[in-house]
Amino acid sequence: MSRLEGKVCLVTGSSGGLGAAFCRKLVAEGAVVAAAGRSLPRLEPLVAELKAWTAEARTRATCGPAGASARPSAGSAAIPASGAGTEVSAATGTAAAPAAAGSRIATAPAALASADHLAVELDIGSWESVQAGVRQVEAALGRIDVLVNNAAAYGDLTRAPFWELPIDEWDRVLATNLRGPMLVSRAVVPGMRARRQGHIVNVASATFWSGSANWAHYVASKGGLIGLTRVMAKELGPDGICVNAVAPGFTLTAASLDLVPGAESYGVDRGCLKRAQQPEDVVGLVAFLASDESGFITGQTIIVDGGRQFN
Repeated sequence: MSRLEGKVCLVTGSSGGLGAAFCRKLVAEGAVVAAAGRSLPRLEPLVAELKAWTAEARTRATCGPAGASARPSAGSAAIPASGAGTEVSAATGTAAAPAAAGSRIATAPAALASADHLAVELDIGSWESVQAGVRQVEAALGRIDVLVNNAAAYGDLTRAPFWELPIDEWDRVLATNLRGPMLVSRAVVPGMRARRQGHIVNVASATFWSGSANWAHYVASKGGLIGLTRVMAKELGPDGICVNAVAPGFTLTAASLDLVPGAESYGVDRGCLKRAQQPEDVVGLVAFLASDESGFITGQTIIVDGGRQFN
């Protein structure tokens, strides 16, 4: 049985990058996914891909390998089985789905027979939009077991000393990267508390430890998210809800490639593992923290950066 079989997962910032990679990984682990973002047209190709992949898994479960349909076509990323997306935007590539992914999802979790993946228009900057999006997911899929707070302002930010950063941009980054996850968590938590179980995974950043210069608004927002994770863990622990954070290092997504010159090799010399970080390196940890296997872990922030920062 897949470790997320039957779990309903809401992932914000799903239109690309880490968010899309998280969705693919969670589906590969048996989950039903609600992919959320501000633009339905940007979400629909991903959700169509997830639905097609799940339908293929059902076919394989019913008919065996001979009845399987084609793998995801060129122009869409295959669903990985383990370990591979930032924050709001990202690169999507074309690859064959690994054999492990097929073998895991081929069990066709029972929940997927009656529920399917969903695209949800949700703006984390608006409390009204967040409430409406969460209500839509709960109405369509029955509940939310797992929340992945991934959406963030990232790729289009000004790089400058803090005294030169536009004040309105500072406010926007803090509103998106810190207030946003709080709002979505606030909307999701009543259902989790009623069931006395749930997992919330906040996507922070290793820049909190490196103190990346000329990026104070982003670093401060992610540091605040780490603090929020700890407070939420204490407040929600009595209800059986686990709250943790993952802190990726510099990950090669479309947004990251445009962020710094020489992005493909940026920071490689500072890590213990001498290669660039890929989305595939992050998703396995998120799937673990979304699962019952992590049911006695809460309030923690785990860095995934190839050993560039130690915590």
